Amino acid sequence: MLNWNDLIKFATHGNPTPPKRVEKTAAEWKAELTDEEFYVTRQKGTERAHSSELCSLFEPGKYACKCCKTPLFDSTTKFESGTGWPSFTQPIAIENVAYHKDVSFGMIRIECVCNICDAHLGHTFPDGPEPSGLRYCINAVSIEKIKE
Repeated sequence: MLNWNDLIKFATHGNPTPPKRVEKTAAEWKAELTDEEFYVTRQKGTERAHSSELCSLFEPGKYACKCCKTPLFDSTTKFESGTGWPSFTQPIAIENVAYHKDVSFGMIRIECVCNICDAHLGHTFPDGPEPSGLRYCINAVSIEKIKE
């Protein structure tokens, strides 16, 4: 189970090796994604808080990267954080998410991205529930519920 110190280590000393890579040009991504999805995932944007039904969806299942369809999170680690964005405590696989130090907006945060295609997912914080204490605060337009 990952904890805050693990994420700091990844962000400062390098991320796990991804199992594969998906690389496309900006034009290719733009052709596949909506304007909002492109803005959030490829340009590191943020959607409005409480703008998605995924915040209140707690059905069993998995959530994949909107861009490359890699499974990233499981509903068993999803929780109601009250932030207005879907929140999780752990990724499905350590190697599927990468972490980068983000010093934008006058604060220090840990950005989380898909390690397969570099899609911006959101940020990770050390204020989640035990036992990990992590909160992956994820833009809903960066992920999609996988139909089982």
